[in-house]
Amino acid sequence: MSQINYTDTKHWLRTARTLTDALPYMQKYAGRRFVIKFGGHAMVDAELSRVFAEDITLLRQVGILPIVVHGGGPQINQMLKRLNIESTFVDGLRVTDAATVEVVEMILTGSINKQIVAAINAEGGHAVGLSGKDDNLLLAKPAQLVKDGKQVDLGFVGEPDKVNPRIITNLEQAGIVPVIAPVGFGPDGKTYNINADTAAGAIAGAVGAARLLALTDVPGVLDKNGQLIPDLTASQVRALAADGTISGGMIPKLETCLMAVERGVEAAVILDGRVPHSMLLEIFTPQGVGTLITKG
Repeated sequence: MSQINYTDTKHWLRTARTLTDALPYMQKYAGRRFVIKFGGHAMVDAELSRVFAEDITLLRQVGILPIVVHGGGPQINQMLKRLNIESTFVDGLRVTDAATVEVVEMILTGSINKQIVAAINAEGGHAVGLSGKDDNLLLAKPAQLVKDGKQVDLGFVGEPDKVNPRIITNLEQAGIVPVIAPVGFGPDGKTYNINADTAAGAIAGAVGAARLLALTDVPGVLDKNGQLIPDLTASQVRALAADGTISGGMIPKLETCLMAVERGVEAAVILDGRVPHSMLLEIFTPQGVGTLITKG
């Protein structure tokens, strides 16, 4: 494998050398689905958002089928503050009452979703925005949380109960990238706010994705010395959680990754969305740039 200057990934991907280096990966993943959870700093940085849209367009052009699932916590917080609606959190989950879930749905399915769609289309791609309500994509059930031995009422916070990927398949056949807001509804007809990581993992399992890529604000899973761990099996993840190496907000992200690989996703990757073109570096280079999690 020839040496590559990764400082200009876009140029690398468009040179003759690139075609030789990246061709095995393009062939390997052509026609395969990649579910990408888009969140963190990359969502609120205009240039990183543009680069993300450019990369999604490129993936589709080389034959990979990207499915974008996005969050929007900072934007929701800003709107709730403007409306003087207070939020409380339990173990990282927003307790969501009726007033809050209206704002959540408005922000996720409205402004954020359409911004991502517009960005992809502006880069020459073809994207359509959805929520979990469209064509019964995400049927939800109330999220269950027990803290200190007591059941916590999270209100309109849900978790995926069933995924119906028909609309995703139809859009893919038309050459369109689905961009999904993680809002679903339950059998009672109520709207539920679903954690974007959890929604992405459930969708990845349902569509038989080759990869679940979780863009975060960290390089990946770090060891106790702060060094990146390039790959982990499910049993290694559990061992690192038990000894405290993995803690805080990384735990639910890894639980989602484990859930995805248990449901048939070949591998899940946690990578740094703050690094331009990190998805391309992960997919088209032999060493990758994040932490790859497999069932083992």
